[in-house]
Order: sequence, then structure tokens, then C-alpha cells
Amino acid sequence: MEQHGAPTDRRHGRRRSRGGRRWGGALLALTAAGGLLLAGCSEGDAGGKATDSSYDRGGDRRAPHPAPDGPRDTDRQREGEQDSRDVAPEPASDLLSTFALDVDTASYGYARRTLADGRLPDPSTVRPEEFVNSFRQDYERPDGDGFTVTVDGARTPERDWSLVRVGLATRAAEDSGGRPPASLTFVVDISGSMAEPGRLDLARSSLATMTDRLRDDDAVALVTFSDEAETVLPMTRLGGNRGRVHDAVDSLRPAQSTNLGAGVETGYETAVEGLRKGATNRVVLVSDALANTGETDADTILERVSGSRREHGITLFGVGVGSDYGDALMERLADRGDGHTVYVSDEEEAREVFCEDLPRNIDLTARDAKAQVAFEPETVAEFRLVGYDNRRVADEDFRDDRVDGGEVGPGHTVTALYAVRTRPGAEGHLATATVRWLDPDSRAPHEETGDLETDALDASVWRSGDGLAVTATAAYFADALRSRHHDRAGALPGAPALGRLAERAEDLAARTEDDAVRDLAEAIRTADRLT
Repeated sequence: MEQHGAPTDRRHGRRRSRGGRRWGGALLALTAAGGLLLAGCSEGDAGGKATDSSYDRGGDRRAPHPAPDGPRDTDRQREGEQDSRDVAPEPASDLLSTFALDVDTASYGYARRTLADGRLPDPSTVRPEEFVNSFRQDYERPDGDGFTVTVDGARTPERDWSLVRVGLATRAAEDSGGRPPASLTFVVDISGSMAEPGRLDLARSSLATMTDRLRDDDAVALVTFSDEAETVLPMTRLGGNRGRVHDAVDSLRPAQSTNLGAGVETGYETAVEGLRKGATNRVVLVSDALANTGETDADTILERVSGSRREHGITLFGVGVGSDYGDALMERLADRGDGHTVYVSDEEEAREVFCEDLPRNIDLTARDAKAQVAFEPETVAEFRLVGYDNRRVADEDFRDDRVDGGEVGPGHTVTALYAVRTRPGAEGHLATATVRWLDPDSRAPHEETGDLETDALDASVWRSGDGLAVTATAAYFADALRSRHHDRAGALPGAPALGRLAERAEDLAARTEDDAVRDLAEAIRTADRLT
């Protein structure tokens, strides 16, 4: 094992890792994907757009056992886990937290849509990590594939409790002119529920715009599904065929019930038939995910296409639409399909998804990425990871590269927020954060680390940097929506009332002049009125 040196910023009490810690070993049989999607869309250096979180228990920080032989496709969600509200914080001699990275954003987008419609979101649809990852962060970025690690924190008003932020960033998205060609299979829901304004009409408009912006050497296929699935357009090169693609998109009309399982299965079959070596091959599912016919279980649906997913490396990108939306099913499909989800409610959001988010979610800079944070027992009494409930990974599986992680592309930032109770008078080392991933081309494992000292917690959350303050605001908002039907004793430490949180968000919006933060402030204010 070799670790390159990294500069230490004592003023902020953190280390940003620039070099690489490379781990030798057998190459892992994973298929790489590459390339940005849209030639005509503007590039952005942005992060991803996100249960009441359980308390992580301390784990064994000894070296993990050697991984057993044979394939292992472990699902990140541990079935049958105890409900997080019943889990008490438990101090331990070794304090570890391990999770797979996640760049989904659908939860936050759907919550905003629900609030705009005058309703509070169902707590089960609120995933705090997707709220947190909905905002642009200014973490330092690496020169090549992989990650940089930034760790910082600040005090909360509650005695001995602080918020600690672990920020991971990939390289900036490149000019799409030099990317490999894209080979994309769009699976579009045309069931009766998609007739509602803002569903199928939004999909048609978005696909038509995207068709005009793709390169001539890109290819698209179109699959529709209602009670049955149909391949409307096989994989077709855009050069000389744009009129044919437009005709197929214009022909989309709402039909009957929603056999989502048939749609996904046919979509993957079409993607395999049109597979292009050296191209980006991906299935893009556009649906309200209100499955009511055929197979409706995400695991069963994805198991039918697991061969395509594993052998060919075809991943799934879910685009959710509609005021009534099957959030749980879409999120589970993307999770099991090695992909990501977003939610769109209007043309502006759809344009952002198809011009910015989709390109970042197609090109890969890291496969099976996981993070592990080791808190120092001498300075940390207990901690709580905010969100990532269905991304938890057993501590001993952190370096088992056959255990499923997250796929991350260029231009992304990933943020994990912890509530940490320090020991009275604690001084010195507080935590070390490590991210591990597989190179998408060589399939070799790599790691980067970042450290945090206790003196980095001198400032209060609301007087810290703007990035940390926005992260805290989003996390407090998600936590309030999650726990509104439960005892507020389970809330994040130092949580302000929604009215006060809205004021904090409005101040941040004025200071940062960021439209996304203004939208957050408006959503919090709406939730306060509805509550």
C-alpha cells in the first residue's frame, strides 16, 4: 500500500487528499461505461441535486477478513433492519460508519412538488441524503478519475454536539465533443396515469429537444409500455435519421395500465440487441412508477435482466414524473440497477435533467464506490449518519470489492453529514474519512482519505462557510419532514423550528444569490405553513 502526501489546512482543521492510495489485487470483472451524453448542453460543475436516520453503532476497526472466493452481488439494503427511530445511540470502543455512495436527487424534487401542491410529503419518501446532495458544493476536485476528500464541521447549539461534513468530489465534466458515442434506450411509460399534464407531454418535449442535441454518431432506441411493452424504435443512429426519431417520439400517446416490469425487461432486451462496443450503453426509464399490472417488485424485475446488467454493464437512470409518484419503486429499481434517480415537475427541470444530470450520470469515473468514516474513540462519544439508510454497508465489507457500491460520474459531489457528540474537553484527532472505488477502465481499486481535528469545530453551524450552512439547512429540513409524526427528541441536535429554519435559508439565499437555495427557503416556508 502506498499513500501519497496531502497538504493539511490547519485553519480549517482538515486535509484534502490529492494523491492516491492504491491497493493491489486481482482485477475485478466489471464493465466500464464512459462518455458524456449531450453535445449541445451547457456544462456545469455541480453536485447531484435527495427515514429518520438511524444511529450508526461502533464497528470493528481491525483489518477486514480476506474476501471469500466467488461472485458476490450484495444488495446494499439490509432487509429486516430495525426501524431507525427505535435504535438508541450506543458508544463503542471503535466507531466506524460505512455506506455506498449515492447521487440520487428524486426525494428532494418530489418533496418540493408535493409541497407546491399544498401537501406535506409522506415521511417514507423523504431521504435526507438526497436533500443534502441537491446543492452545488465547492469541494476541491481531482485532476483525473477518482475523488478528493474534504472533511469539515461546526458546532450546533446543543451542548457537545456538532455537525461533521464529509465531502467527496469527482473531476469536472469535460467538453462532450471528445466523448465516446452514446447508445441510449429510452423506456417511456404511456399508461393512463401518464395522461396528466406534466407527465407524458413533458417526456415528449424533453426527448424531442434531446434528439436535436445529440451527435450524429449517437444512437437511441425507444420502448413504450402500458399493459404490454413494445419496441417502437430499435437502436438507431441519429445521423440521417432524426426525422424518424422525431416521428417515434411524436407518436407517444397514453394507453392503459402500467406494466412497468414488462417495460424494463423489454428495454434491456432492446439495449442488448443494440449494444455498441466502445459506446455508453444505458437504459433511461421515464415513468410515474405507479405499477399496477404484471410484476411490481423491484428485485424481481431487476433479477430478470441481471444478466444484461452484469455482463454488459448496462445501467439504469430513472426519471420520475407526476404528482402521484411511485417513489419507493423507482428508487429501488435504480438502486438495484446500478443507477440513479431524479424527479422532474416542469420543463425547466426536465431540460436540466436531460442536458446536465443525465450526461453526468452516464459517464463513469468510479464504480462500486463506498465510504468509511472512522471516528476517534478518545474524542467522540457517539455519532449519527444523516440518511443513507438503504446504502449502509457492513464495516467488514468496505474492502470487499464484490459488495455493491455506488456508481459516480464526472461533475458530481457527494456529501455525508454526521451529528457527532464529542467528549467534554476533547482535543486532537476526531475522524478519518476514506473513499474506495474501482477504476471504470482498469477495474483496479483505489482509496483517498481526509482527516478532521477537533479544533475545526470552533465556529457555529450558522457562522460557518456557506456550503456547510446550506448542507445543515437541507438536512434539518429533511429531518423535520421525516419526524413530524414522531417524537421530536429523535431530531438532529440543534434543530430550529421550521419558521426559524426558513429564515436561516432566506438569509443564505440572499448571501449566496443561489436560486437553488431560494427554492429551498420557499419549500421550508411552505412546509411551515402546512404544519
